[in-house]
Amino acid sequence: MIFGIPLETLEFLWLGALLGGIAAGASGFAFALAATSIWLHRIDPLNSAILATACGTLLHLTTLKPLWPHVNISRLLPFVIGGVIGIPLGVYILAFTDAALLKVALGTFLIAFGTYALFAPSLPRITAGGRPLDGTVGFIGGVLGGIGGYSGVLPTIWTQLRGWGKEAARGVYQPYVIVVQAIALAGIFLVAFNPYSLKLLVAVLPPVFLGTWIGWQLFGRLNDRRFRQALAVLLMASGVTLVL
Repeated sequence: MIFGIPLETLEFLWLGALLGGIAAGASGFAFALAATSIWLHRIDPLNSAILATACGTLLHLTTLKPLWPHVNISRLLPFVIGGVIGIPLGVYILAFTDAALLKVALGTFLIAFGTYALFAPSLPRITAGGRPLDGTVGFIGGVLGGIGGYSGVLPTIWTQLRGWGKEAARGVYQPYVIVVQAIALAGIFLVAFNPYSLKLLVAVLPPVFLGTWIGWQLFGRLNDRRFRQALAVLLMASGVTLVL
């Protein structure tokens, strides 16, 4: 037992943290989806959401500096504004309602879209809607972020449909995830803080950062096409974890 946490629980926590770090380091999203699929076998959904949101915020900060030249503030801002507005609704759903049905619906969508994106020769390019539609996507991402750290899923898909390259796309959704998850974390802590969550967080940080480093090395080796395919596989796998 370490930090009052049984060793059997720590093994699940470390594995989830490592795999989540690799997924997020390589793609810029999917930490929560990868990690919680393992964590939920040993810890409750509320602590899993706290861990996913906190770890996701910290690991994305570690890779933001080399990505910063690709961050376009004017392109990013509508997503962030929408996300901030959506967070309170997501936190409310997490704390006071059953979000299981929403997660199943999201998982089904991710499986369908990921399968299509993997096998389609190219994705359709959406140029309509401009910044207001970007903000709407950001809003829905904020709701999902408040529910359990899933804020990056829809913005990631949307940047692919906008036709942006891997650096330009990640320069939007990764800073977005940092802002939205940091605010969501504050909201979750206000309604559901507990000392046990802090112990869990300290315990998982080493494998989180190790996985992030491994994932970042993989990101540098992917061209735009391979990056799109890798995202498609992650989306499919993420959908499966939400549905099961």
